[in-house]
Amino acid sequence: MFEESARRLTGISGVATGVLAIVVAPLYFIYDGPPPSWNVLTRTLLSVVMLAVLVVFFSGLRQVFSTAAGLVSIGYSAGVTYVAVTLVSASMEAGVPLDSPDGALDPTVDGPLAAGMVLIHGPVARILSIVILVSFGLAASRTAEFPKWISTSAYIIAAANLVFIPSLYFGMNAANFYASNGWGSTATISSVLLYWTAAVGVALLRRQAPTPAVDERASAATA
Repeated sequence: MFEESARRLTGISGVATGVLAIVVAPLYFIYDGPPPSWNVLTRTLLSVVMLAVLVVFFSGLRQVFSTAAGLVSIGYSAGVTYVAVTLVSASMEAGVPLDSPDGALDPTVDGPLAAGMVLIHGPVARILSIVILVSFGLAASRTAEFPKWISTSAYIIAAANLVFIPSLYFGMNAANFYASNGWGSTATISSVLLYWTAAVGVALLRRQAPTPAVDERASAATA
């Protein structure tokens, strides 16, 4: 019963993470210039909620996997670290409109806090994402809990993250796809990781737990 509850909670939190990512991502692109304060604060608040749900997802995966415990521990540690550093960047981002509520500054490109967030949103997030995806991908390949495409897609997304690690050498022009804070190397590739968690959540929720009748027949067969 506990394992079934953990599986369901992990699935729900994974799907919820993906749904929140779908809501948050467009808020970064609806304004050409500096966004109004409400936009920045709303997307930050939603991101904080999303990251809290993501912690539940990573914690749940530790309970779901019955094998490859070492790999799961690595993925969990990287996941919690990813959440922690992203919360730091979210706090820095929200600080801009709180300090300058007139909406004259874009927290992603203006001021020293924007420069401070570059490494977090860029290479740091990409490296942590790779560790998360490879660890959980390998663990998923060693259990019947997940279909094969879960681990395969994890490796593909990890490879895509690897491509964006050198983005810090390409400046801070957010309109540049490959810039350190560009729409490709930050928002797009980060969202893919969150959509992958939603896919894992769906896979967990669709998996049918053994019915009591099946369990009774299995016990009788081994008696």
